[in-house]
Amino acid sequence: MGKDSWREKRIEQDVKYTDEAHLKRVLSQLESLPGLVTPVEIDRLREQMAQVADGNAFLLQCGDCAELFSYCNPKQIEAKLKLTLLMSLILIHGVRLPVVRIGRMAGQYAKPRSKPTEVVELPNGEKRTVLSFRGDNVNGLGLDEREPDPERLLSAYFHSAATLNYVRSWISSGYADLHAPHAWSFHHVQSEYLQREFTRITDSIVDTLDFMKTVGADPGRHNSNALSTVDYFVSHEGLMLEYESVLTRDTEQGPYDLSAHTIWLGDRTRQLDGAHVEFFRSIRNPIGIKVGPSMSAEDLIRILDIVNPNLEKGRVTLISRYGAKKINDLLPAHIRAVKNSRHNGLVIWCCDPMHGNTISSPLNPSIKTRMFTDIVKELTCSLRIHAEEESRLGGVHLELTGDEGVTECIGGSMELSDEDLSRRYLTYCDPRLNYEQSLDIAFMISEVLRAQRKGTAAVSDTIVKVLAHTIDDGEESP
Repeated sequence: MGKDSWREKRIEQDVKYTDEAHLKRVLSQLESLPGLVTPVEIDRLREQMAQVADGNAFLLQCGDCAELFSYCNPKQIEAKLKLTLLMSLILIHGVRLPVVRIGRMAGQYAKPRSKPTEVVELPNGEKRTVLSFRGDNVNGLGLDEREPDPERLLSAYFHSAATLNYVRSWISSGYADLHAPHAWSFHHVQSEYLQREFTRITDSIVDTLDFMKTVGADPGRHNSNALSTVDYFVSHEGLMLEYESVLTRDTEQGPYDLSAHTIWLGDRTRQLDGAHVEFFRSIRNPIGIKVGPSMSAEDLIRILDIVNPNLEKGRVTLISRYGAKKINDLLPAHIRAVKNSRHNGLVIWCCDPMHGNTISSPLNPSIKTRMFTDIVKELTCSLRIHAEEESRLGGVHLELTGDEGVTECIGGSMELSDEDLSRRYLTYCDPRLNYEQSLDIAFMISEVLRAQRKGTAAVSDTIVKVLAHTIDDGEESP
């Protein structure tokens, strides 16, 4: 097994380039460039993922469904970082554990598609069949940009490098100061009950931070670096194997894919005998595997045997994405299969409540959206099922954006409606949680896990119900 053994296997979601010589020149140039991350950083993440698998840390993986090259600008990068830090601070308050932060950024430029072509309508009403948009590192959104262009792989590398450079500079410059609650505003929250609960939690966080400052744990002091800087790792779906392979470097410990700290296998590329599984099993990076309705319990164990034969703790994150209507029927069997295998206690279970809950807008069927109630339901069902099966939900995987005023998912504490979607619908792929909805989710998870930790579920249950609009806001809450 080597880093190129995948070439002998069948490749799903492959991109066909018309000029193979051009592709080879680009890949040769990429192979000569430095890695985007380092083996030392990857090993640090491996250690932290082992802590998550042991229940001594919580995983927060979040970011855009599909990055565009235009997202590589200070405003949008900072917005995502600030939102991730706020969410992680809220989670730390509830779970009383360190949070491992992994962004879906600095490389999430490719997207799998169910069909290679799509039909588009021109301004004159004529319909044309064109190649599907596969992400900025393959082709463009414009109808005259749909032919795959190898030069876009180089653009993906340099945009990833620029994004990572800004992330590292921003964090090391002290902007990751965790005293952010002083600036929080919940004016968007329509529910008076949630307003009170959010304020209560925020006050508790501020009190804790003020106490730490009083006893000397001040971000300005040399011994308090953990309060003013954080680890931040990046990830993307490992879809473009040519790109991943040329950025993989052999070391004495084995091959490291230096395109990101961790990559994941999607639903469409996890064939047991396929090229993607073969590549993933060859690298030392922590990896993720999307687990959904099409995954049998038997195949789940088979793929774990393939990609983690040495039984490394925390190497594999199982990113479950069933949909709110299917999770109760499917998740328990998958948990039991893992518990009854040699991988028991080694994997991280991470809930992706987004991908199984995509629907068409009732008002405009051409627009994809997600109901916040379905997202809440899948998350809470996952938490409950893991508790019932004596398992552990170790993290959450979310598509979100820190961009201001985005309206792509229906519901949440700001009560977005279907009519609101057209106000600021910006995604070119899947709908994302906006800033306010993301904080709603963080507060909900924090309070549910806090209640599990303390054995008091009443308040957290009410928060879940209010966010999901299953009780009237005027109803008396515990």
